[in-house]
Amino acid sequence: MSSDLDEFDYLRRVEMLARELVERAHDEGWLSYAGDPDDATPLQRMVNELARTLRHYHFEGDGCIDERPAYRIGGAGLIRPDSDAYTEMCSRLGVEARAEGWALWHTWDNEQQAHTLVTTCIATTEGLLANWARGISVLPSKPDRAQVIAVVRGWTDPVVLFPDHARDVGLGGV
Repeated sequence: MSSDLDEFDYLRRVEMLARELVERAHDEGWLSYAGDPDDATPLQRMVNELARTLRHYHFEGDGCIDERPAYRIGGAGLIRPDSDAYTEMCSRLGVEARAEGWALWHTWDNEQQAHTLVTTCIATTEGLLANWARGISVLPSKPDRAQVIAVVRGWTDPVVLFPDHARDVGLGGV
């Protein structure tokens, strides 16, 4: 490890090692996000607690509280009124400009054709992007039908790739 890490980089390194430890426990088949099994060793109990703590940064629509299933997406983005191209982007997507902006979720239909969902899930998308920026692969809960305003064929910029999707297509991971 480099000795010239500042405090933030040092803490980020510790977080990355902790996540790797949790992944190894998962690969061995004994990791538990629920209660610890009766036969768990003290080390397993501590790794399970670490896993529960590190799971992700919580945000509205992260699936931890509501009962909706996770929704598979390959990427997400936000368009905001403060962008010069906002009204043009809204026009291209077939939606009205609105003060809050729009969240774009990049997904596929049942035939694996790429689509962009234009949603009102701004806070959820901000939470996703904050997690992804830290390399945390978390998916949102399936949006309510009322939150999906339009579905557009293909992926429309801007897009930040879901970390697992980026690795699957050979673009990410250190």
